[in-house]
Amino acid sequence: MKFRHQNFIFSILNVLTLSIVIIAVSIYFIDNSRWIGPVLIILAGLALVSLIPFKIKIKSTLPDIFFGIIDNGILAILAIFGGHFGGVSGAIIGGVVGNAVTDGIAGIFEGGMAEQLRSMLIPEERTILKSAIGKMAGCLLAAGIILIIESFVKF
Repeated sequence: MKFRHQNFIFSILNVLTLSIVIIAVSIYFIDNSRWIGPVLIILAGLALVSLIPFKIKIKSTLPDIFFGIIDNGILAILAIFGGHFGGVSGAIIGGVVGNAVTDGIAGIFEGGMAEQLRSMLIPEERTILKSAIGKMAGCLLAAGIILIIESFVKF
């Protein structure tokens, strides 16, 4: 039981540390739309690298990464459109509605990918760290890609 408790504490510390770094770096780059997309992608990589000391294979987090990509990808698009048409309130509404819809849609794909990995005998059991970091990395990756595209399109 002590081993599980220790893993729980280290998992929480890892996620909290990453969260602080992600927030701080995002705040630093928030006014630099040219760099925020690539920075978010780098932060997604940092999140995945943080799994190495725990000996967690990135492949086992793929369902969660995929969930985050779908979830935040669509959310970011809806927030951009909402912000364009309705300012801050529109961006919040776009984000909230986008999040509600994409959680359901992404859950379908997450579950399907988990089933596919199990059928290929790739362990994908949910743990605190795998789910948290996988979803965090997927969300950052999607937001980074969408922001890079948006910086070229200039909607």
